[in-house]
Amino acid sequence: LAVTKRKRLTINTDGAAVPNPGPAGIGALLRWADGAIAAEISEYIGDSTNNKAEFLALIAALEKALELGADHVDLRIDSELLVRQIQGRYRSKLMNDLYEQAMSLLEEFKSYTVRHVPREQNKEADALSKRALRLR
Repeated sequence: LAVTKRKRLTINTDGAAVPNPGPAGIGALLRWADGAIAAEISEYIGDSTNNKAEFLALIAALEKALELGADHVDLRIDSELLVRQIQGRYRSKLMNDLYEQAMSLLEEFKSYTVRHVPREQNKEADALSKRALRLR
C-alpha cells in the first residue's frame, strides 16, 4: 500500500501575469496521496499572458511528477479554460503547442484526472505563482 501511495500525486497549478499580458510567474504544489508535499514550483517566466502561464505551470508540474516517478496524477486547476482544453471540450489555436506538450506529458502516466477547483481551493499554487513575480 505504501508503494501505491507514493505513485499518486495531487497537483495544484496556477499562473499569474500582472498586468495581463505582462511579467508572469508559475506555481505548482505536488502532494503524495498521504498528503506529504512532494515538490513546490515557483518560477518567474518573463512576459506572458495568464493563459500561457497557466499552461506553463501545468507542464512544469507534469515534468516534475514524472521525475518523481508518479504513475497517476490528479490535477486541480482554477482555470476553467485550461481544464476544458485538457478535457477536450475546447481548443485554442493560440495555445495549441502548449496543449500538445501537456497532453503528451499526460500520456506518460497510467492515468490522470483533471478537476476545476475554485480559487479558494488553489491558494497555495496561487501564492507560489505570485511569489515568483515578487522575487524575479
